[in-house]
Amino acid sequence: MNVTASLLSAVGKSELLRAGERVGVAVSGGPDSVALLLLLRELRLSLGLTIHVLHFNHKLRGRPADADEQFVQKLAQKFALPFYAGAADVKLIAKRHKANIEDAARRERYAFFARATGEHELDKVAVAHTADDQAETVLAHILRGSGITGLGGIHPQVGKVVRPLLGARRADLRAFLKLKKQSWREDATNRDTTKMRARIRKKLLPLLEKQFQPRTVEHLVALSVHAREDDAILNRVVEERLKGSLEIGAEGARIRLRDLPLGNLAKNAGLARLGGEKFPEELGALGGRMVRRIIGKWKASQGNAAGGELTALHVNQVLELARNGQTGSTLQLPGGMEVRRHAEALLFCAAAEKNSSGARGEKEYAYEIDFLLGTTVIQVPELGCAFRFTVIDWLGKRGETSISGEVLNRDALRFPITLRNWQHGDRMRAGGHSKPEKLKRLFSEKRIDRWQRVGWPVIVSEGILAWSRGFGCSAEFAVNEATSTGIVIAEEKLA
Repeated sequence: MNVTASLLSAVGKSELLRAGERVGVAVSGGPDSVALLLLLRELRLSLGLTIHVLHFNHKLRGRPADADEQFVQKLAQKFALPFYAGAADVKLIAKRHKANIEDAARRERYAFFARATGEHELDKVAVAHTADDQAETVLAHILRGSGITGLGGIHPQVGKVVRPLLGARRADLRAFLKLKKQSWREDATNRDTTKMRARIRKKLLPLLEKQFQPRTVEHLVALSVHAREDDAILNRVVEERLKGSLEIGAEGARIRLRDLPLGNLAKNAGLARLGGEKFPEELGALGGRMVRRIIGKWKASQGNAAGGELTALHVNQVLELARNGQTGSTLQLPGGMEVRRHAEALLFCAAAEKNSSGARGEKEYAYEIDFLLGTTVIQVPELGCAFRFTVIDWLGKRGETSISGEVLNRDALRFPITLRNWQHGDRMRAGGHSKPEKLKRLFSEKRIDRWQRVGWPVIVSEGILAWSRGFGCSAEFAVNEATSTGIVIAEEKLA
């Protein structure tokens, strides 16, 4: 078969594109993407495709980048195809978000593709990654100490983005363009061997093919296929384990330590048996995979799938926090995330903001209540909850309430009362205590860590704590046989 027939056959057999689909072809102006455009143009009748041309200008190379855009636009005009362009100052964006330029460029480019699919009703966006790109990616991941997921390299399809040329060699695509007498643009940065990717392309792969294995690229591509298959199986196992153990809410994604397999190393930390379950050593490998999946799920729940590269080092640090971390300790992760160690759980959440002095701020609020009649609901958006106060005839309705300390003695209160966050120095005489204790000490007794304490609600009457979440009423404000009117306090989540 000649090179044209071979490439057309490879694209057709990929089954990534279906008859009748509207396809945006991402064309940078380089040889691979130009070849992809020409191949899909030839296949459009047999596959029943409608072709559109997409180009994204990263504004990284000044005039050459603008010339690339003009070249692609003229190419689209030559073939009478719709042309859509996008642009972003990637360097400025990367600086603003303290991100790697390549990561920022990729995020902006794929965000443009996502917009294009919606605005122009495209079924797919085809990009021109090749077998050589796949081999380079797998090698780069190996050199970074990747696991199975990284060995999977570039996936043939992610959402609406497809890569029909992953089975094609770069040299064949250039040969195809020469046969078609079609020019292309060259990006000088691809030859910059100060970058690892370019060194792999220009030095390492040629060395491996010449002195070790002529079919290096083919074997690395095959390795990526096997790794993706194994990765899919392991991901299904992880999903099953997370079903009943992961809780995602407004504060973040929480998993109990007993549900996070820590493998053999857990024995050294006394965590081999948590909740009666002993994790076999071979399950330890699932711990890191679960950490990655939890982070992915939380980011997706926040509409923030991108942002910050999570490395094996970060994952190991999270597992070490689970094994040996102190309650209240935290770990910063890329992309504005952090992990907080609670007594028996890990919480994955957005990093706490710092105030002007660099300290992490508290959730501060104060709601003054002048009087209470019937039922009153005070919303506290800072906590994502509301407090319902119901005034009752204590003598007549005491049997309808739970006498657990959540009923205030209305007769002992002096209005106005204040519902606010706790403050350092706050004291109360909680049930079981003979004298007032600092709330901070009560927190420690109940193993309520510093993150759970943030914004902790209390009720104050004339400067004295009358009630606190988790500790009920102070002794001097508790109902008794002489109480005539009680106030039932119930906490509810905001809808």
